[in-house]
Amino acid sequence: MAPRIYAGCAAILAAATLASCGSSSSESSATGSSGSKTIILATTTSVQDSGLLDQLVPEFQSQSGYTVKTIAVGSGQALAMADGGEADVVIAHDPETEKQLVSTGKATQSVLMHNDFVVIGPSSDPAGIKQATSAADALKRIAEQQAAFISRGDKSGTNNFELKQWKAAGVTPSGSWYQESGQGMGQTITIASQKQAYTIADRATYLATEDASGLAILYQGTADMLNVYDVLPVTAKAGSRVNVSGGDAFAKFMLSPAVQKEIGEFGKEKYGIALFDPDAGQTAQQIEQELAKAG
Repeated sequence: MAPRIYAGCAAILAAATLASCGSSSSESSATGSSGSKTIILATTTSVQDSGLLDQLVPEFQSQSGYTVKTIAVGSGQALAMADGGEADVVIAHDPETEKQLVSTGKATQSVLMHNDFVVIGPSSDPAGIKQATSAADALKRIAEQQAAFISRGDKSGTNNFELKQWKAAGVTPSGSWYQESGQGMGQTITIASQKQAYTIADRATYLATEDASGLAILYQGTADMLNVYDVLPVTAKAGSRVNVSGGDAFAKFMLSPAVQKEIGEFGKEKYGIALFDPDAGQTAQQIEQELAKAG
């Protein structure tokens, strides 16, 4: 088992605190009944760290009259909250776990936007991953050199993507060179910077932290690095505390043409490129096909 750098308890405790609400009828009405004007949004940390929700959530609150409580955790934790009826709407990027939740009838799923994963690390690139031919090849080179690598280790969408690539590379990462942060994306990048290590990040969070981290993108651009985000409003089947109407309203807001346009513009002024590509109405397969044609 990889050594864990930090326990990463803060986000989980925050989620658990909110999850404990609703034990009485008055608490239930505050966090989940259909008549409530409070929505619990469980979102992957990468979307929160990008700054996108800092722009969109206030707009939604102003237009709808709802108050949004945002909990930024890994996708696995966010989807577990939905499964337990402790979130009203989720933004996640963990296709397999999302599929499992949707199959229970506790949530519905719509593609929201995409960007891509990147492998980042010290500009000296000690493992030579710039010459890699795939994401799995990049990680195999890191393992062969036993170059320092920081995994999120938190069952997030990014962590699950990473583990999938290790499996494809035929590598079971272990040893002092491979460490788990147990943290969100922004914090994991910070740790990788401190240790001059490699890590996998979504492009949006990397760009938002690039100046502070000093790390470079060393592998990118292949089809296997696609990173699709979905919005999942939670249904009444997940429990009586779920604010179904509120979750639906937030999902419809995020998928609306006006907000999709905002998503497509977000980041251009500061970074020169959009941090996300809007995808309402598409499937992940259609996005893959379009990217393949463009490539």
